[in-house]
Amino acid sequence: MLKFLIFCTLAVAINAEIAEEEDVLVLKKSNFDEALQAHPNILVEFYAPWCGHCKALAPEYAKAAGMLKAESSDIRLAKVDATEETELAQEYGVRGYPTIKFFKGGDKESPKEYSAGRQADDIVNWLKKRTGPAVATLNEVTDAESLIADNEVAVIGFFKDAESAGAQAYEKAAQAIDDIPFAKTSSDAVFSKFEVSKDSVVLFKKFDEGRNTFDGELTKEALLSFVKANQLPLVIEFTEQTAPKIFGGDIKSHILMFLPKAASDFQDKMDQFKKAAEGFKGQILFIFIDSDIDDNQRILEFFGLKKEECPAIRLITLEDEMTKYKPESDAITAESITEFCKLFTEGKLKPHLMSQDIPKDWDKNPVKVLVGKNFEEVAFNPLKNVFVEFYAPWCGHCKQLAPIWEKLGEKYKDSADTIVAKMDSTANEIEAVKVHSFPTLKFFPAGEEHKVIDYNGERTLEGFTKFLESGGKEGGAPAGDDDDDLEPEDLEDVEDDSDSEDGTDDDGHDEL
Repeated sequence: MLKFLIFCTLAVAINAEIAEEEDVLVLKKSNFDEALQAHPNILVEFYAPWCGHCKALAPEYAKAAGMLKAESSDIRLAKVDATEETELAQEYGVRGYPTIKFFKGGDKESPKEYSAGRQADDIVNWLKKRTGPAVATLNEVTDAESLIADNEVAVIGFFKDAESAGAQAYEKAAQAIDDIPFAKTSSDAVFSKFEVSKDSVVLFKKFDEGRNTFDGELTKEALLSFVKANQLPLVIEFTEQTAPKIFGGDIKSHILMFLPKAASDFQDKMDQFKKAAEGFKGQILFIFIDSDIDDNQRILEFFGLKKEECPAIRLITLEDEMTKYKPESDAITAESITEFCKLFTEGKLKPHLMSQDIPKDWDKNPVKVLVGKNFEEVAFNPLKNVFVEFYAPWCGHCKQLAPIWEKLGEKYKDSADTIVAKMDSTANEIEAVKVHSFPTLKFFPAGEEHKVIDYNGERTLEGFTKFLESGGKEGGAPAGDDDDDLEPEDLEDVEDDSDSEDGTDDDGHDEL
């Protein structure tokens, strides 16, 4: 009894030391281990006070913490200011913000990376899936009604025999999806309430049709395809909260409509877009982007668009490479969008490559200015060695490199066989080079082979000079060895380069 009292006293003392803000525990290096001991299941957000993504997440994160606390759940949410607690940030490999990790059972060695959406329901559902059964059992009609009412999307399996092969396949599918609650029932009353007469799976949602009923053989793969095709609205708006769902899903072909929400014909165009979406469910994700929102301007820039050019339609694939497509017609009608998507699915579209016009004085200065329209002629000139910086005007690392690159251009301005050049990759694209981060430095040696060599050495005048004088061997690497490739889901960071206080990440690149 004495030991028990001592343990309880210590537990109270530990909890007393941990401050809370809006039901979220505030952790530091000094109380981190104690928090993991006191709370068996704890989700920790490593954030930066200046980070735009973190600010957008904060109210939803606090809401989730409050929801769990109100249920007397043993799951807690916590946060760490990674700019202050740098040792903790380094220990857990924090390189971007927010980084969110789940610590289960006090295990600090191998936390699970949070992988769901950034709305309160997403967070709560993900945590419940991680700490409880993948499928809840519904015995009463009120249980089913509450599940549907409390969630944007919920899936219920109706099985007369809870041990049937279909029920087991359903269980496996549920285990593979973290951010949606799954339940099952064998209750005749629940069957009757929802007008289900035989074993079936129904997805309930608070948008579009309201519910979708699975039709087919009950296998894990078929059920996963069914849920993923129906869990998002026919048209989803791009926001901080929806970005993880958009880029984390299995559908990697996205069509985007850039349109001001304040436009007088907004609803008409949205209706047309939505009508077209009905024919491509599960194939192409239809996304709406409010072109008036300041945070979305970087995305417009990525597609070579200006605010005054909207409304506009673009399509992008996020497979091995990000490839963009532009419709021939500017019309936003269900018919024109359907035809555009049909040509895409049939493989009949050519990628859309942006290019500025060739400046009249492109070769006047020591550093030559390349655009899409003159790139191949200059870079693949068989008599010239061409060293190119692919940059973005807003990139912090590019700005730091600029004076060094100018000095390099000055050094080789009178060379008969070496050209130093630069290209704004936010406004120009080429087939030969896919730019994934800024700055990207590539060398195009003289010859007929059209070789491309990545530069991975020091960004100093000495390093660049040694590289050029060695014919691209000192500090270079074969094309394809770049470790800084942008993953498709990272396109969400187009809108915010706040990976560090100066708007850059710590690998020396600004990601797209």
